[in-house]
Amino acid sequence: MQPLHTTAAKDAWNRPSFRRRAAKDFRRNTMIYFMLLPVIAFYGIFHYGPMYGIQIAFKNFSAGLGITGSPWIGFAHFESFFSSFFFERIIVNTILLGLYDLIFVFPSSILLALLLNEVRNRMFKRTVQSITYLPHFISIVVVIGMLADFLSMDGWINQLIQFFGGNPTPFLRLPEWFRFLYTSSAVWQGIGWGSIIYLAAISNIDPSLYEAAKVDGAGRLRQVLSITIPSIMPTIIILFILRIGSLMALQDEKILLMYNPMTYETADVIGTYVYRKGVLEASYSFSAAVGLFNSLINFALLFSANYMSKRFSDTKLM
Repeated sequence: MQPLHTTAAKDAWNRPSFRRRAAKDFRRNTMIYFMLLPVIAFYGIFHYGPMYGIQIAFKNFSAGLGITGSPWIGFAHFESFFSSFFFERIIVNTILLGLYDLIFVFPSSILLALLLNEVRNRMFKRTVQSITYLPHFISIVVVIGMLADFLSMDGWINQLIQFFGGNPTPFLRLPEWFRFLYTSSAVWQGIGWGSIIYLAAISNIDPSLYEAAKVDGAGRLRQVLSITIPSIMPTIIILFILRIGSLMALQDEKILLMYNPMTYETADVIGTYVYRKGVLEASYSFSAAVGLFNSLINFALLFSANYMSKRFSDTKLM
């Protein structure tokens, strides 16, 4: 017996009126449908196609035997990961760096957009926007190279410290400095680019709301708190939900370039652990299991955040 929703969908498709409307819409928008093909092909080939290989997380994968020929071992790799000596460390580091991103990096773009919206000098506003946008286009390799030069023992930061009577500090070799450097550099690189969408949302606010607030005697701060922020709140919530969904999906390539064995204590995360196990040690099945675990956690966080948003507000992803 077919499920009710399947039968209803089939009946809806078989209705002549629906088929006629679909065919008419296709003829009218043929070029638009063809424009969708590269997008569909991209996601099908590079996002959904590789999901076939997820099964190696449950197998003792051997390149000689292939994916289908490798023996099935179930959840052995997951059990090995959960009982690993490094499990607690990489989970804590991943969560903390993700939370720092939510607490410091995410609100920084909102704050910059609110401040730029209050600037009346167009030339100054455009200059600030250009300066804050530029770091987004700098390669991660270049950014880490700049950090290494600035924070080296003879870099200008340590020279400044020595000028004021302090002692030079090997910042990149101290685990207690890693999280601060990772987060602060992320703020510097992403604050301008992230503010674009908030500035676009602010530009859609009805100017009559501000005029009415001025008539009522509201100052600039009160207008921001009572009009600007509530008006862009749906945009903030949607982006916040998406950011929570990638809480444990950090910039692994940036961490790989920044960290070293002396900073593993605070810098080693799930992504770098997967890289070492999968690429350097060729433990493909084990690294696939760890990566799958990370993806499932991110999916659960995204679903939970969307559910809470749907329950307590009118804004949701789906």
